[in-house]
Amino acid sequence: VARGARGARRMGCPAACWVALLLCTGGSLSKPTLRKERVVHPDPQLSDQLHEDNQSFQYDHEAFLGKEEAKTFDQLTPEESQEKLGKIVDRIDDNKDGYVTTEELKNWIKRVQKRYIYENVAKVWRDYDLNNDNKISWEEYKQATYGYYLENPEEFQDATDQNSFKKMLPRDERRFKSADLDGDSAATREEFTAFLHPEEFEHMKDIVVLETLEDIDKNEDGFVDQDEYIADMFAHEEGGPEPDWVLTEREQFSDFRDINKDGKMDKEEIRHWILPQDYDHAQAEARHLVYESDVDKDQKLTKEEILQNWNMFVGSQATNYGEDLTKNHDEL
Repeated sequence: VARGARGARRMGCPAACWVALLLCTGGSLSKPTLRKERVVHPDPQLSDQLHEDNQSFQYDHEAFLGKEEAKTFDQLTPEESQEKLGKIVDRIDDNKDGYVTTEELKNWIKRVQKRYIYENVAKVWRDYDLNNDNKISWEEYKQATYGYYLENPEEFQDATDQNSFKKMLPRDERRFKSADLDGDSAATREEFTAFLHPEEFEHMKDIVVLETLEDIDKNEDGFVDQDEYIADMFAHEEGGPEPDWVLTEREQFSDFRDINKDGKMDKEEIRHWILPQDYDHAQAEARHLVYESDVDKDQKLTKEEILQNWNMFVGSQATNYGEDLTKNHDEL
């Protein structure tokens, strides 16, 4: 539970889930004894399938639709698949100019791959939108999350509990303000998603870095030294030996984390550590789909070009069984 709580705090879950964990454990959140991962990889592989267009377009289907939705298309007739694809194209064309650019396609793929995040927000939305106005104000969130604590402070007499709640409320308010792009103190669904999952949004990356620094920087000097770095990952038992992986992490800190070799990590070095510039799978797939479908080579796609190459974007009953298209056609 302790590891879950700390992981929840770092990976985007604000006080709400931490509070629940604290209450159900009686406030006893011990350090993890296993290695904890703080590095965010926002763009993992888009599909478990091999990307081999000469064999199958399954990788492209799962990248473009998501794994579950791709399965749904595999049950449709070719005509139904193309009709649904046409409607998707209209949604991808953000500026409604009749073309799908590589950037629009990349953004669509990223949204599809993060669908689980939006589904998570949808599940908890009613818990916070207390007046049902389809926005969540800071006051609503504070009441839903901290209301019991604020109304019953006598039940939180433990100094550790008090300190935790007092730190977390302003921290959540700071994160909420960063997510609230229009500054109206009320979060839309997109803004609330950024609040709950800041690691997924570019404009929230500074908050992720700052919160990580605050979590690890125990002497509050504004930096993370090697001992703080290791202490965040490993609860060292007095007199006990350090596992080999801890010794390796000490070397990692000296050789790679501490870029300027001053013995500590500043915010920029923390950013390099937890938010590495990984290969952008969505960008690569968007470029691939445009290249393969761009008949007139103007580096953007019309709906007609996409529908002409529809089976690269979506599947159907006709492609559901891989290479044996003839047999499948006969069954249809």
